[in-house]
Amino acid sequence: MIKKFVIKYRSLSISTRASIWYTFANVLVKGIALLSTPIFTRVMTTNEYGTFTIFQSWYNIILIFTSLNIYLSGYTKGLLKFRNSVDEFTSSSLSLVILVTCGWGLIYIINIDFWTDVFQLSPVLMLAMFIELIVAPPFEFWATRSRFNYKYKKYVFASLAMSFMSVILGVITVIYCSRKVEARVYSDVFSRALIGIIILCILFARGKTFYNKKFWLYNLKFNIPLIPHYLSNFLLNQSDRIMISRMVGNTEAAYYGIAYTISTMMNLVIMALNSAFTPLIYKSIDQGKAYKIKGETAPLFILVAFLCILTMAFAPEIITIFAGKNYAQAIYVVPPISASVYFIFIYSMFSTIEYFYQKTIRIAIATTISAIINVTLNLYFIRIFGYYAAGYTTLFSYILLALMHFIFYRLIVKDKLGSNIEVYSLKIINVCSIVVLSSMLLMALTYRILIIRYVLIVLMLIIIFVKGKDIKKIILELRRGD
Repeated sequence: MIKKFVIKYRSLSISTRASIWYTFANVLVKGIALLSTPIFTRVMTTNEYGTFTIFQSWYNIILIFTSLNIYLSGYTKGLLKFRNSVDEFTSSSLSLVILVTCGWGLIYIINIDFWTDVFQLSPVLMLAMFIELIVAPPFEFWATRSRFNYKYKKYVFASLAMSFMSVILGVITVIYCSRKVEARVYSDVFSRALIGIIILCILFARGKTFYNKKFWLYNLKFNIPLIPHYLSNFLLNQSDRIMISRMVGNTEAAYYGIAYTISTMMNLVIMALNSAFTPLIYKSIDQGKAYKIKGETAPLFILVAFLCILTMAFAPEIITIFAGKNYAQAIYVVPPISASVYFIFIYSMFSTIEYFYQKTIRIAIATTISAIINVTLNLYFIRIFGYYAAGYTTLFSYILLALMHFIFYRLIVKDKLGSNIEVYSLKIINVCSIVVLSSMLLMALTYRILIIRYVLIVLMLIIIFVKGKDIKKIILELRRGD
């Protein structure tokens, strides 16, 4: 059995093996952090854990402005565009990020009291954040390049080492230190800095380029139009917690944060799959083989839909295990956020095509509209229904975002690839969307009735097991029938 598995694995293409390992590493890294959540929620008060959640939210906002997210799709496309000077392109891009980060750091230092009031975080925590803003991008540049070149072994090792170190140091320091928020933050920053500084030195030693006008202009032209997108995307992902904290309280933000974290466990798989498959999609289009993408990606939509439904089904048990009974009331946030994860995956796959053709303004427009609608709905409905409303406003906003990206995606495909080319299986996407939304309603209605929920779960598993071959045939027909 093992021998057959090894033979099968070795027969896989290098791109497939790399995708498997990148997905595995990303899920495991995030999973380690997630598995440590029960420890931190029990050792820290809900107010302390809420403060840590707010720190993470502000970090993700500020990172947009300091890094411009240069190491994402723009860098991946640049690896193709500047394929003959990759080392120089990488070190020059990194130096731009560091320069911008230092500029924002100077703005903070000029008026510390003002920014302390804005962020509601002490200067000690902001110092930790600045260190993280410097040391995190080098690792991201290196990780993106490793994925692009299918060199996964060192990446897997470094990712796991950093994650284990963060959690182990975090648990020890939080247990034994009285200032638990600072202990958790600095243990995480130290782990990132230890590896990030080493990679930073390696990238500069290889590239030996601080400033290159061509590279800097490319990065700025590609990424500055995307700032509204990145910021709006953050608002969709994180603003709920900040708004709940300000409008209701830190304790409620902690409840929502736990539910959101558990609901978006599958987002770990999504980010990993998207990161792993982006190089494959880019190279397929670059080589004139876009027609092959549909067959490769169709099973991904089914997998993501199934995992999202699984999260909804076992939400009460997962929250009890990971956070304890004190957070039990948050279970009703899980179904809409889990459904949102599926639509996040849809829009991310559509936007991959937009990124390749550098249609960044369209991306920014779509995300900005969705974010504005999300914030507006939150301002109204959180006051009426409490933090539960944020889950459903998030779902509505992501459905709208997926629809807008679908429209832009179809326009690009028709213009660049021809009307007879379909990059993704739209029938599978539509069927999975209906199943996910139906499951959301079913699970939300049956959380209070344990027997009915378990009967539904067992029935789903029986259908999958007994009708597995028939389901496979239907999927194959849907893939061919677009």
